Amino acid sequence: MAEFGAKEIQKLRQDVGVGMMDAKHALTEADGDFDKAMAILQERGLLQVAKRAERTAHHGTVGYYIHSQQGRPVAGVLVDLACETDFVAKSTEFIEVANDIALHVSWGKPLWIERSEADQATLAAMRESFAAEAREEGKPDHLMDRIVEGKIEKYLTENSLNEQLFVNPDKFDGTVGDMVAQLAAKMGENISVRRVSRVAVGE
Repeated sequence: MAEFGAKEIQKLRQDVGVGMMDAKHALTEADGDFDKAMAILQERGLLQVAKRAERTAHHGTVGYYIHSQQGRPVAGVLVDLACETDFVAKSTEFIEVANDIALHVSWGKPLWIERSEADQATLAAMRESFAAEAREEGKPDHLMDRIVEGKIEKYLTENSLNEQLFVNPDKFDGTVGDMVAQLAAKMGENISVRRVSRVAVGE
C-alpha cells in the first residue's frame, strides 16, 4: 500500500474542495493514487460539491445553541450557514445542521472556520517555540522540521472548525467540514459556514 500523510490529504482537499475525512478515505481506497482518489470522489458526487462552491450563496439561516448551568445561560453560539436558495434555507434538515454546528462550536471552541484564517505571525512564533522545545529535549536536528510541522499541523487541525471531528459521532461520524459537504451534495447547492460567533461568561 502506498504511503500518504497529512500533506497529501490537505493537497487533495485543496485541489478538489472536499472535506478532510472524504479526502482521507478516498486516498486510502485509491492506495494513495491521486487520480484514482479523484475518480472515487467523482463517483460519490463530491467533486460536484467542489464545483458548486464557486457559485454565490446569498441565502441561509442562523443556527444557535445556548448552554446552561443550573438553569442559567452561560454560553451562546450563533452560526451563519449559507446556501444558494431560500428553499434550502427553510428546509428542516438545513436548519438542523446549522443548530448542530452551533452545538459543536460551543464544545469545540474553534479559532477559525478554515485553517487559512490562522495568523501567520502567530504560526511563525509557534514554530520557533516548538523548535526551541525540541532542542531542549535533545531531539536530533534532522528530525526538527518534521517535529515542528507535526505540532503545527495538530494545532491547525484542532482549532479549525471544518477539520474538527463532530462532537456527537453517534449522529455524524466525521468532521464538521464533512458534514457540510455531505449536506451540500444532498441538497445540490453551495453550502458553507460563513460566520461563527461564540460568547461565554467569564471568557
